[in-house]
Amino acid sequence: MTAPAQAHIITVHIARHWRDVYALTSAPDAFPTWASGLGKPLRHEGAMWVFEGSEGAVTVRFSDPNIYGVLDHYVLLPDGNEIYVPLRVIANGSGSDVQFTLFRVPGMTDEKFAADAQWVERDLNKLKGLLEARG
Repeated sequence: MTAPAQAHIITVHIARHWRDVYALTSAPDAFPTWASGLGKPLRHEGAMWVFEGSEGAVTVRFSDPNIYGVLDHYVLLPDGNEIYVPLRVIANGSGSDVQFTLFRVPGMTDEKFAADAQWVERDLNKLKGLLEARG
């Protein structure tokens, strides 16, 4: 049995209806407008997308479109490791919360884990800014 990974849940509230937030966040070709970690999309086939990552091409497999706000995806890194990324858009009053679960991968230092959490928070705040500006 594999030991559980340390997880850090990062949440941002967006003053937009959850369906509006989901519409933007579920479109992989829109990721470069707010998710700086993936880079630009290079090509795709169905739910599998290839993005230009900082260390080479990364393949991302997205969850199917759904009515539940689930945006989970799996990122296959150039070194062959795959990272599971749980991501949710949750209705909260007239707005929504976006929750990103960041898992600590084996061998990751405290500093790298903290830096990744800051990166995710920065990206989610960029998403918030984009969506609220469209208001």
